[in-house]
Amino acid sequence: RFIAKPCALGLKVQANGPQRAQPNAILEKVFTAITKHPDEKRLEGLSKQLDWDVRSIQRWFRQRRNQEKPSTLTKFCESMWRFTFYLYIFTYGVRFLKKTPWLWNTRQCWNGYPYQPLMPDLHYYYLVELSFYWSLMFSQFIDIKRKDFGIMFTHHIVAVTLISFSYVTNLTRVGTLTLCLHDASDIVLEAAKMANYCKCQKLSDLLFLTFAIVFIVSRLGIYPLWILNTTFFELYEALGNFPALWLFNVLLVVLQILNCFWSYLIIKTAYKAFSRGKVAKDDRSDIESSSDEEDTVPRSKTLHSTVATNGTGGANGTNGYLTGGTGSEEH
Repeated sequence: RFIAKPCALGLKVQANGPQRAQPNAILEKVFTAITKHPDEKRLEGLSKQLDWDVRSIQRWFRQRRNQEKPSTLTKFCESMWRFTFYLYIFTYGVRFLKKTPWLWNTRQCWNGYPYQPLMPDLHYYYLVELSFYWSLMFSQFIDIKRKDFGIMFTHHIVAVTLISFSYVTNLTRVGTLTLCLHDASDIVLEAAKMANYCKCQKLSDLLFLTFAIVFIVSRLGIYPLWILNTTFFELYEALGNFPALWLFNVLLVVLQILNCFWSYLIIKTAYKAFSRGKVAKDDRSDIESSSDEEDTVPRSKTLHSTVATNGTGGANGTNGYLTGGTGSEEH
């Protein structure tokens, strides 16, 4: 409110939200009291009642649903807050870990386990990360809604469970490595979103491709070869088998499955970027779109025919990893 919003306005980020639907008491009553997604039978009934064609009514409901979506200014402020946090916590994690022996030799994670002292810096690192993921798990219900809501909610549950479990079982050394590794790509992602909201498309595309490389290398390369290798093999060699080991590894594998899913979406978006010459709209868009959406909802069938013939497609905002073009966008 006091930092991000002035920055956004200084960068000329638009404060207006998606296009507003034409006021209509009958459709508004159906939207608020009955359904936001009317079926074919209801659409036909409304068409006869209002003397609108079905396509016009579908467009009205689409615009009305989009009307409840956040403005670009709101999305910029959320991304700036997350960018600030990720930059701070990643910098703190790197400064802390470079002084530890287990950063350079993962076998040191198990040296003296479970009687390893809990250093104040490590304790602070864990508390801040755990607090952040708890906040994400609850704020997700009031923040910008995304199509991967279920996947993100699962990720937050896994993250909170992993952090809490590793803290209780004193598996904090390998936990710090996991946290720092996963924070690296998020910084670039939020920076790419902010560049997109500011309509700096070339910078946005460059940051997105950088994010894609960092994400895939860190989570599909370094994470399994570095983190999973030490928890599956080096830990077993050092301490043998015990129940907490298997539960910990199951949670880490679930995290890797989520990483694979997001990597698929990122590769898909990056492919569109190369094939079309710009970053295309992401699958995680929070704004519904349609190729035939006009700027205004017609008042009658005759008016609709005129607009449909001469109108142009309306610009849609999105909220995924990024979007393409200045008339569109996440996440």
